[in-house]
Amino acid sequence: MSHRVHPKAFRIREMKDWDSRGFYEKNMPKYLEEDLKIRSFLETKIKLAGIAKLEIERFQDKMTIIISTSRPGLIIGRGGEGIEKLEKELQKLLFEKKQLKIDVQTIKDPWSSAPLTAQLIAQRIEKRTPYKRALKEAISKIMANKTVKGTKVQVSGRLDGVEMARRQWLKEGCLPRQTLRSEIDYAEERALCAYGIIGIKVWIYKGQKL
Repeated sequence: MSHRVHPKAFRIREMKDWDSRGFYEKNMPKYLEEDLKIRSFLETKIKLAGIAKLEIERFQDKMTIIISTSRPGLIIGRGGEGIEKLEKELQKLLFEKKQLKIDVQTIKDPWSSAPLTAQLIAQRIEKRTPYKRALKEAISKIMANKTVKGTKVQVSGRLDGVEMARRQWLKEGCLPRQTLRSEIDYAEERALCAYGIIGIKVWIYKGQKL
């Protein structure tokens, strides 16, 4: 049997980088717990902003949190009030007082990002849209982007409320997952429905890096 490997974990150090990076050294357990608290807090606090990626960079005296989102206005607020409130609330989660900075990066096309695409599909399924329609619309919008060369979308669970759980997927274009040079954006998401949890997986292939 083959082994299933996360596409990003398979490409660490070659093409991808860690989402948490910086000076950890001897305080690794403490800082790792701090990173998990920051991520869980932001994922619940600004969930509606469409978060694609959360990166944490640590330095000796300061820390930078990079938020990639499709709706930066919901995070920044009027005159930057939203970011100031977030920074004050995040300071309470830190073990040590440090200079904290939040950097917001905008994603213009959410359908070119696997995490945002998975979130949009989950929202459609939670609103009781048939899963086949949601998958077909997602694939057509993903492939409309010129930078995308292939995609695959998969859902699993009690689809449309049937008794037997199953797995369905749609694919378009090429998706060479066995090649390390392949730039594949991968994400997982869950849709919380009245009849159970629907798992969603999205692969987006954007070409090769030499």
